[in-house]
Amino acid sequence: MKKAISGIFSTANVRKQAFGTTLKRLVALTLSLMLSLALIAGCGSDGSFSQILDAIPHPASAPEPAPAPAMEAPASDSFSLAPESWNDEEDWRFNPFTGTDEFGTAEESPFMDVRTSPLSTFSASVNTASYSIMRRQINNNMEPTGLRIEELINYFDFDYAAPMPGSEHPFSIITEIARCPWAPEHLLAKIAVQGVRLEHTEEIANNIVFLIDVSGSMDQPDRLPLVIESMNMLIDKLNGNDRISIVTYAGSEKILADSVPGSYHRELKSVVGGLRAGGSTAGAQALRQAYGLASKNFIEGGNNRIILATDGDFNVGESSVADLTRLVETERDRGIFISVLGYGMGNLKDNMMESIANNGNGNYAYIDTIQEAKKVLVNEFDSTMFTIAKDVKFQVEFNPATIGSYRLIGYDTRRLNNEDFNDDSKDAGEVGSGHSVTVFYELIPAGSFSEDGLVDPLRYSESVTTDSDDFMTVKVRYKNPTGDVSKLMEQAVGAKTLKKGVSDSFVFASAIAEFGLLVTDSSYKGNSSIGGVLSRANASIGEDSFGLRTEFLDLVYKYGRTAGY
Repeated sequence: MKKAISGIFSTANVRKQAFGTTLKRLVALTLSLMLSLALIAGCGSDGSFSQILDAIPHPASAPEPAPAPAMEAPASDSFSLAPESWNDEEDWRFNPFTGTDEFGTAEESPFMDVRTSPLSTFSASVNTASYSIMRRQINNNMEPTGLRIEELINYFDFDYAAPMPGSEHPFSIITEIARCPWAPEHLLAKIAVQGVRLEHTEEIANNIVFLIDVSGSMDQPDRLPLVIESMNMLIDKLNGNDRISIVTYAGSEKILADSVPGSYHRELKSVVGGLRAGGSTAGAQALRQAYGLASKNFIEGGNNRIILATDGDFNVGESSVADLTRLVETERDRGIFISVLGYGMGNLKDNMMESIANNGNGNYAYIDTIQEAKKVLVNEFDSTMFTIAKDVKFQVEFNPATIGSYRLIGYDTRRLNNEDFNDDSKDAGEVGSGHSVTVFYELIPAGSFSEDGLVDPLRYSESVTTDSDDFMTVKVRYKNPTGDVSKLMEQAVGAKTLKKGVSDSFVFASAIAEFGLLVTDSSYKGNSSIGGVLSRANASIGEDSFGLRTEFLDLVYKYGRTAGY
C-alpha cells in the first residue's frame, strides 16, 4: 500500500518538493544561527525573551503537494447506492448554535516513591488529536486548553527502527536516558515502541462504513466541507478489494451507499459531494445503523472499521459518554473497530470522541486543515486503517537502588491499575502498522528528594540492597488483532542507557514534551522555557520531509509571542 512519493506526484511536483525541502533546511539553519546570536545578545541585556523572539526569523511553511490521481473503476459488481432522492432540494439551511468546546479532565501524575509504588501501568495511545487542536488554538490566538501531552509527542514520526515482518513480536523497544532539560538534577527516560510496518497492505480488504455527521452544527466551512474533502482523499486510496458503505445522520440516519467497491471513486465522491447539513444530532441510532452495515458486510481477515466524522455533538437519544462507550465496547469484541475524525471549533466534544475511539479499538485524530486530512488519511493510511496489535499495555518496574521517585509525563487519561496489566479482559490501546508510541518519565535518582516539598525525607527506612544497576524493566503486553490472549515483551534498562549524547529523536521529542508542560502550565514544568524548546527542537530538526517539525517551531514561536514570553 505504501508507495514512493515520486510515484504519486508528477516530475514537476517532485522537483518543487525537492526545492521546498532545500528551502526548509536553509530556513532551519538560519533559525539556528539567529537563535544562538539572540541568546548570546539576550545574556548581555535584561534577558527578556521577547527580545530573543524578535530576532528569530519566522519559519517557512511546507509546500502542499499535488493530490494523487484517481484510479479507474473496475467492472460492475453487486452493491447499492441510494436513489437520487438522497440529494433532494430540501432546505438544509440551519443557523448553527454557538456552544463551547468540551474536554475531559484528568489530574496529572505526581512523583511516585519507588519504595512504595515501584510499578507504573498505563495503556498505549496513538491518538494525535491534541496536537492539531493545539495548532488551531495557537494559530487563532487562543489559549491552548484540553491538551494531552502524549498526543503532542506521538503526532510525530521519529523513524525508530522497526522489527522485520514475521518477527516474534510486532514491536521493537527503544530506550534512552539523559539529564532532564528542565530539571538538570533529575533524569529523563524515553521509552518507545515501534510497530512493524506491514508490507503489501493493499492485499488486505477493507470493509469501511463512513458515518458522517450532517447535523446543523456541521454547517460551517471548517466542518462538513472539510469532511467532504477529507473523504474524497481517502476514497482515492481505496481499491476493488474494498467495500464501502456511507451512512449520514442528523435528525435521522440515511444509508447512501451499501457495499460499493472501493474502486468506484467517481460514484462514491458523487455521494459524498452532495452532502448538506441541517437538523439535530441523533448519533447513537446512527452508530447502531453503521455497525449493522459493517456486520452485514463483514470480511473475515479483513479490516472491518467505522470511520466517524463529526464535531462530537450527540444531542438526541443516547448521548452520554457512558451510553456511547457501552455501545462501542459491545461491537469491538465482534471485530468491528471505530476511528474518529473530529472537526470544528466552538462546539467540539473532544471528550466524547476520545472515549468512543479509545473504547472502540480505534484512533482519534482532529482535522483542522486539508493538509492534516492528507497526513492522516493518505500519508498514514496504513497506520490509521490496519491494526497490528490491540490492548497494548505498558508496565514499568523501577529499581529502588538507582531510582528514588518517578513521574509519568502525560497518559493521564490512560492510567491503569497495576493488576490490569495481566488481566486480558481489560481493554487498552490499539497500534497500527508503522505506528510508534513514545513515553517520557522524569526520574529522581535514589538518595535524592523531590524539591516540591510534598514529601519529607524519611528518618527511618530499610536500606535497599540489590546486585542490579538497572534503572527499570519495561514490560509490554499486547494481543494479536483477532486474538484473546495477550503476549509479553520485556526489556531491562541498564546503566549503559544513561548517555551524555542522545539521539536527535530524544532531543526533539523531549522539546515537544517540555512545550507540553508549558502550554498546560504543569505543576512540574520546572525551568521549562520557550527559548529552551526552540533551541533544542531546532538543533535536532533532522529530516523534515513533510515540514511538520518546521511547523512545530512556527507554533512555539507564535505561542511565545502571544503568551508574552
